[in-house]
Amino acid sequence: MSVDNTNIVDLNIKKDERVLDFRDFQKQGIKFDIDKLQEAYNQIVQIKKFEDAGVTHFGAISLTQIPGDPDSVKGNKARGVYWTKPDKSGKEVTRDIKIDESQYSEFIKDYENTYFKEVYDTLSKNFKLGRVRILLKEPRSTLSWHRDPEPRLHIPIITNPGCLMVIDNVAKHMPADGSVWVTNNTKYHNAFNGGEENRIHLVACVLDYKFN
Repeated sequence: MSVDNTNIVDLNIKKDERVLDFRDFQKQGIKFDIDKLQEAYNQIVQIKKFEDAGVTHFGAISLTQIPGDPDSVKGNKARGVYWTKPDKSGKEVTRDIKIDESQYSEFIKDYENTYFKEVYDTLSKNFKLGRVRILLKEPRSTLSWHRDPEPRLHIPIITNPGCLMVIDNVAKHMPADGSVWVTNNTKYHNAFNGGEENRIHLVACVLDYKFN
């Protein structure tokens, strides 16, 4: 599987200024049918409403769970542990509860007749996955500045040019064209939707992916 990890942009600026390095956004050698992804998303939201998980302008629908445990995808378990710097002190604090991602191995039966089951089966052959979720970011909103325990896999399903993910000081738009990305969420990052429609990504925790 090929990985595009060489996209470094030299802005022809002074040597003492930064060069944008996109190696924390790695495009994978897998691609899915965007029309089928969007159709599957429309099927899912007819079955299940987004959990807000206690975060404003954010929603999650889990596609996987701990086998036989539907409570494993409810409340703050739809979110999981992360670290943030919430105030001017810059002191890092922990939010939410630690989750054993490796236990989330059962694809939820309600969604087995959607294209997401094929997507999940393909991804599982290439990556060791934790939770797999459909994530909603509402218009004109942002996440907190935070870091996660592991990298994340993204498949944009609905997006707009105002949707950007920022890792450290580098921002990137990932288009909804069926491509698969792995992002280095172990670094401080956020995501914002500057558009006027919902941003919808399939997002999976990746337990065996190493960034250089």
